[in-house]
Order: sequence, then C-alpha cells, then structure tokens
Amino acid sequence: MVCGGFVCSKNALCALNILYVMVSLLMIGIAAWGKWFGLVSSFQVVGGVIGVGIFLFLVAVVGLIGALKHHQVLLFFYMIILFMVFVVQFSVSSACLALNKEQQNHLLEVGWNTSDTTQRDVENSLDCCGFASVNYNETCSAPCFYNSSCVSCVSKIQVHTEEVLRFVGGIGLFFSFSEILGVWLTYRYRNQKDPRANPSAFL
Repeated sequence: MVCGGFVCSKNALCALNILYVMVSLLMIGIAAWGKWFGLVSSFQVVGGVIGVGIFLFLVAVVGLIGALKHHQVLLFFYMIILFMVFVVQFSVSSACLALNKEQQNHLLEVGWNTSDTTQRDVENSLDCCGFASVNYNETCSAPCFYNSSCVSCVSKIQVHTEEVLRFVGGIGLFFSFSEILGVWLTYRYRNQKDPRANPSAFL
C-alpha cells in the first residue's frame, strides 16, 4: 500500500508514539537511577526531568490510543499539544545553538546561585570550589579543598558548556522535527476514511 494510505499513516503514527514512550521511560529511569545512586542530589533537577518524562509519556499514550482507535477528539488534542511542544522545543534548541560565551557564563552563574545542592554536586563531581574564584575561608565539599589546590568551577564547566549546548541543541532540533512530522501525520490521518468502516458514516 502507498504510504499516503490509511494503514500506513496509522502505523507511522503508532511507531512515532512508541518511540516517544520509550524516550519518556528512559528519561524517568535515568533520573530515578541518578537520584538512587546519589549522582544527583538536587530534587528539583530530578523532579524536573521526571516531570518532563511523565508529560511526554502521557502525550504519547494519548497519541497512541487516538491512532489505534482513529479517535477524532484525542487526535485533535494530541495534534495541538504536539504543535505547542514543537514551538517551545524548537525555540529552546535554537537558543542553545545561538548562545555566545558571555550569555553562557551569565546563565551558568544564574543556575549556580539558584541552588546550594547543585553547587555541592558540581564541586564534588568536578573537584573545584566556588564559581568564579576560590575562597578558602568558606566551606567546600570538594576533595581539593583540603590540600588547597582547587580552581574555580567556571573554568572547568566552560570546557564542556559549548559542547553540551551543541549536543542538546542538536538533539532538541531532531526531536522538534519529529514532532512536526507527528503533527502532519496526525492531520492527514484524521482526515482519512477508515476502509473498514461503514462507507456512509462520517469521518
């Protein structure tokens, strides 16, 4: 059958939503694993990732049920939500790729000052103290603090920041285009007649 047909559109939409389900479960699993093994102690970070994973899971389930049942209302809301997610994700991904060094440093400093737990996590994992300068009169949980050999954390973070932003921006753009593909598939699928249905029935 040609891929513009009813069955092919249905199968493509189901496959796309199964992919979203797998990605959402992976996000939830990695966040829970990181919290369980103490890799990330910040509840806000873990809660945020798990929240995004649950949201993606629910959207994917709505899309999957709508595709399997050819349910017009579910497919409509799925299409609207997916388009809004596309707009947000495309904007954020583009911003990640467009940030210059000064903007990166500003965002890093804002994030650093937001949470003491995140500061401790970064200091322990990167073996550094302080954001822009090391102050040995304050407390620091990094191993280097006890032999006075620490460097500031911003110098270590900057090594990876640009690479991480490019990676996150690239992955985000890839998934944003998969979302607009999902919107297009849903729009086509909603307006196609089920060949097994009564020919005289409305769509």
